[in-house]
Amino acid sequence: MNIEIGKNIKQPQGFDAFVPNPFPPKGILSVPTRILVKLAEADRLIGKLDGITHTLPDVDFFLNMFVAKDAASSSQIEGTQASMVDAIEKDAGVSVKYGDADDILFYIKALNYGIKRLQDFPLSLRLVRETHEKLMIGARSTHFADPGQFRASQNWIGGVSPSKASFVPPPVEEMNRSLNDFERFLHEEKDILPLLHIALVHAQFETIHPFLDGNGRVGRLLVPMLLCHRNLLERPVLFLSSYFKKNQKVYYGRLNGYHHGETLAWIDFFLDGVIDTANESILISKQIRELRDKDMMKIQALGKRESESGVMILSRLFGKPIVTVKTVVEWTGFTRAGAQKVIDRFVTLGILKPRDKRALYDKSYVYSAYLDIFTN
Repeated sequence: MNIEIGKNIKQPQGFDAFVPNPFPPKGILSVPTRILVKLAEADRLIGKLDGITHTLPDVDFFLNMFVAKDAASSSQIEGTQASMVDAIEKDAGVSVKYGDADDILFYIKALNYGIKRLQDFPLSLRLVRETHEKLMIGARSTHFADPGQFRASQNWIGGVSPSKASFVPPPVEEMNRSLNDFERFLHEEKDILPLLHIALVHAQFETIHPFLDGNGRVGRLLVPMLLCHRNLLERPVLFLSSYFKKNQKVYYGRLNGYHHGETLAWIDFFLDGVIDTANESILISKQIRELRDKDMMKIQALGKRESESGVMILSRLFGKPIVTVKTVVEWTGFTRAGAQKVIDRFVTLGILKPRDKRALYDKSYVYSAYLDIFTN
């Protein structure tokens, strides 16, 4: 079943641009039984994941890693070379190979802002612009992205000009009309199954492409924001960027197909991503709990004073698994010598490992068993 989302129309400048139809088009919310079955399975797994995360102690620290993983994958889709580990190192004050690690850190900042903002501000185009502003100000400084503002000129995807592009989003006037339809659709929550709503929001946003830069990342940010807003998850622990990155050619192919009316193929792919990622996140949550219990037992076997500070530091490591002496000083208020002593104790327990044994100063240490859960 194909549903016409819009069509390419010749522009006065000589190139074709995609002009969306009024949205949502009739029939797009009518899905076959096989899609409804997949929707039910995806809902079940999200509920299971939400329940498991409620059993995790120090869950707010763990969230940092789920967010960092999504941020890295989403940024890498757009060409960022830095990895999740690079971003964590940069955040810890460790020098990194790739300067674009900032892209990942700004993605984290934007997502945290968007989810917090939704607690007391309505889902709207204004919120989308604010999230874009947090994403772009200070990041990718070589790109003029007009942070927080919808574009006032034509953009395109691929090629050196619109006439040679792989996709040309709507001209500005049509973009503004389409954004009005998009905002109305954001608010049509009562009559639309949440995951179907979120799938269509992402695809339609990417079709409109309303910013000069950062459209892909903002579109992917909307997914976890809406999962929380639609009360599918209490906390953002399910992100699809790693799935999209792993299946990048299919991801782009399904979005391109969506422009040509292949809406069910896109929804099907999106739900596969939810199911795959939910299963992965459930496994990660179980592995986290097992690792935490094991390492907590090591710490609690120490003397009372050492175990008290050790428990606090272990909890913080779940949010920032690469640290320096300076990091531990900031967490504890210990002297540098005291902080180094704690780190050495964690190394002896097999919890921390030095990142570079040859370094004489400003050594960094990694909670590798924990980091490996997210990167392997």
